[in-house]
Amino acid sequence: MGGAPLMGHSVLPGETDLIGLDPREHAGAYAPHTTHTHYFGFQIPEAEIGCYSYIRYQPYFPLMQGSVQIFQGLDNSCVLDMAHLDYSMTLPWPEVDGNVITTSRGYRIEFGELGRKARITYRSADGRAAFEIEQTALSPLVGRAAVIPGENLAGTITPGGSEQFMHCVGELTLHGRTYEIDCNTIRDRSWNQDRTEDRRGRFDAPISWTPVYLDDGRYFNQVGFEGPNAMFSFLGRGDEIRELVLVERTVTAIHPQLYYPLAQEIEAEDATGRVLRLTGRAVAGSPIVSWPHAFTYDSVYRWETDDGGVGFGPCQGIWFEEHQHAMKDRASR
Repeated sequence: MGGAPLMGHSVLPGETDLIGLDPREHAGAYAPHTTHTHYFGFQIPEAEIGCYSYIRYQPYFPLMQGSVQIFQGLDNSCVLDMAHLDYSMTLPWPEVDGNVITTSRGYRIEFGELGRKARITYRSADGRAAFEIEQTALSPLVGRAAVIPGENLAGTITPGGSEQFMHCVGELTLHGRTYEIDCNTIRDRSWNQDRTEDRRGRFDAPISWTPVYLDDGRYFNQVGFEGPNAMFSFLGRGDEIRELVLVERTVTAIHPQLYYPLAQEIEAEDATGRVLRLTGRAVAGSPIVSWPHAFTYDSVYRWETDDGGVGFGPCQGIWFEEHQHAMKDRASR
């Protein structure tokens, strides 16, 4: 059926949370661009706050990049506009002690139960930002392969990844103000991804990731191009996950200068013919530091369904220069 996702899903064991943390394990097979990641974000919609906390491991060297980016509202025209930016491109490999990962930048991940529970803490060196959050699984740990087109074009090790909806509670201190965190969000990781920075026939059209956990316990996740072009998606409730035969996403409003989606609609149909219709709008958003040869953004979305459901989640995306030039040319007309 046209518009069916290109990748199925599987449920992974919790031990996959620790894949790739010993850079000696496949040392002879790693390339300079071989990448593993851990992403744990959170949202405080009532304060229009989103957090992108991330480790990108590069085992060939070995080194890592990442840390924490916190943005508030929509008035962020460049990464320096966000509320807190602490992201470095070259950091030493983190200290790994059992289920605990500690970076040199005050960022720490502790898995209380692999595949189910994680405690993430952060304190900036200047004291301007700190958080402590506990994340507990709301869904199975869903497996995927390389999710961005082109990532596995030259890799010699099989790429993998996982995504899992989480209930997140904790506290954020930002510029002297304290915010309570209580949201339903998603975590994500990748391993053995081929993230070379040459063009190599990669895509130029925008790709977006739009996970949402609804207030009635349903959850929906997709990553893909606009239109009927999802690369990976699923719909579920609790431990039940349903494959989707059609996912169609339509952007209905974009940022006037930065061109990332401010509003969009999604229609998802499962194998039984049941259809979920979502309408979403950004309440916060910002460009983020990520790939130096591409535009990347993160945002916080409020979603509504046609049957009265409401939910929040991140919307992240990426595109390359051909799309950027096309949008700039269109805006100048």
